[in-house]
Amino acid sequence: MTRLLLLGLKKRGFGKGKKNGFGGKVERGETIEQAARRELKEEANITANFLEKRGIIYFKFEEDPVIMDVHLYVTSDFTGQVTETDEMKPEWYDIDSIPYDQMWPDDRIWNPWLFAGKSFVVRFDFKADQETITGYKYKFVPWGEMSQMRDSYNAFALLQE
Repeated sequence: MTRLLLLGLKKRGFGKGKKNGFGGKVERGETIEQAARRELKEEANITANFLEKRGIIYFKFEEDPVIMDVHLYVTSDFTGQVTETDEMKPEWYDIDSIPYDQMWPDDRIWNPWLFAGKSFVVRFDFKADQETITGYKYKFVPWGEMSQMRDSYNAFALLQE
């Protein structure tokens, strides 16, 4: 059975020129899951019928006081036709042929966890160049507990244990 991953070539903004998953900022009044659904529709023209939360990823860049958090959802249940948009050019990849050389360097660390069915919280520390990982810390989360992590503070606390 072929397992596929939908990635998009980022055409503008943060990460331009990289292949990435779909997502963006949470707008006022939205939950994180609502934002994930909206961004998927805006960037790939598909509607997720079901989303499963599988990870929270923190990014700390040298010389930047802000820690960025990304909530990772997966789905295989969606409607619509995958379509290129102003922001992303989507393309399907077999999970054995992921174009890691065109992606963020951390992707080659956590994507195998995702493909193995694991849920996780991870923090990556980067140099200011946004390409060099200086370290990372992770914790696998038992099945079912990830969906209970509604805010980033609870998940971040797991990494402090």
